[in-house]
Amino acid sequence: MSVQDKDRIPAFETTANGLPRVVSVASDVTHRFSKPVREFVRLIAGYGIEGDAHAGAMVQHRYLAKRNASLPNLRQVHLIQAELFDALGLEGYAVHAGALGENITTRGVDLLALPLGTQLRLGATAIIELTGLRVPCSYIDKFKLGLKRKMIIRGADGPPYRAGVMAVVIASGEVKPGDPVNVTFQQARGSRYPRCHNYSTDNA
Repeated sequence: MSVQDKDRIPAFETTANGLPRVVSVASDVTHRFSKPVREFVRLIAGYGIEGDAHAGAMVQHRYLAKRNASLPNLRQVHLIQAELFDALGLEGYAVHAGALGENITTRGVDLLALPLGTQLRLGATAIIELTGLRVPCSYIDKFKLGLKRKMIIRGADGPPYRAGVMAVVIASGEVKPGDPVNVTFQQARGSRYPRCHNYSTDNA
């Protein structure tokens, strides 16, 4: 098995109802690496997740906000596919939903393969638009030593990272585990695998 093959996330399974779905949601009012799991989260258009430290129209990352507080907030919502946790478990890393700071964990949709500008409808009314990939940084190794390198895909014909994707909220609504995920493919803008330039991966 090649390095490229080992770094790939396993094939996306069909969920119980045959559709992609939300499996977990999380938020935290403070800037910490991991986020506690919630029964539901409320997404607010142009703002993010109610009660989450990264919500806001302008940049909320503390380091970048100090440099330029007028930057738009492209990381209102962070999503990770549960298939990543399955793969990491096989590699000896037990990682649960919310542990990497993501707000929404999905199953049955390849988030990393979706182009920039793709919109996802979560639950009945919430809609988000993808803004880029999450870029791994050293905070991941502080969480679990050696995990950062597992977030980087070397030599693969595809996204360079597998630490999830970032998004902004287009339409408001509540999202909870079990909600369907409906993908609307938009015309890609720029690189197919853009870095979310607004953020590194620490949840500062």
